[in-house]
Amino acid sequence: MDGFWEWLGDNAWAAWLGLGLVLATAELVSLDLVLLMLAVGAFAGAGSAALGASIAVSAVVAIVVSLAMLFLARPSMVKKLHRGPELKTGTKALVGASGVTLSEVDATQGQIKLGGETWTARSFDPSVTIGPGTKVAVFEIDGATAVVYPAE
Repeated sequence: MDGFWEWLGDNAWAAWLGLGLVLATAELVSLDLVLLMLAVGAFAGAGSAALGASIAVSAVVAIVVSLAMLFLARPSMVKKLHRGPELKTGTKALVGASGVTLSEVDATQGQIKLGGETWTARSFDPSVTIGPGTKVAVFEIDGATAVVYPAE
């Protein structure tokens, strides 16, 4: 057993490097970025050990770097990974879409062709009447009625 501790004292950099590789590989399974941050700390410990630092100093370096990565770098990385366009489904996806009036659309009635379907529609502005064949944009969907305005 003394041989192991002697080897570890002489080759601490290799032990830290091995630990870092195991943690980085395990990150491929978890995909949570926690193990990757710990791996970066282990690699920092390997670097300090390779420069001649003692095992205790290398452990402190690994812990400090791991904590810094976990609390400073990981939150922004997770935020960037989870950022993306919001998926809009149902009637929310139709807001802003373009359509064409099939009949006259006023404050109370009308029909438009929207996304290949015929929708009942009404004008967003009650004082505006939109003629047939006019390109319109959807302001909102109110129940089964598209509230539209003339598109420019």
